[in-house]
Amino acid sequence: MKKTCRVIALLLVVAAAGFWLATGANRGWTKTNVPKKTLDEVTGIEGITYEKKFVPGIDFLGAAAVGAGILIGASFLLRNKNKPQPSH
Repeated sequence: MKKTCRVIALLLVVAAAGFWLATGANRGWTKTNVPKKTLDEVTGIEGITYEKKFVPGIDFLGAAAVGAGILIGASFLLRNKNKPQPSH
């Protein structure tokens, strides 16, 4: 069980880092709305609208690292399965 817990923690960190890299490696805070420049066709004035999009940031990686740390810490509290001792 200890090893399983540690493997899950490692997979959590690797998956979170992979997802973060795949979505653009945003080094700021996580965003749920992203600004998008638009041009008004009639007046020619530029404006900003927001579109809903999830962009994970550094806090996303930090949360994954904390979760993995908790799993690893919990693995130290678990006991190994007692293997039966061979009788002589």
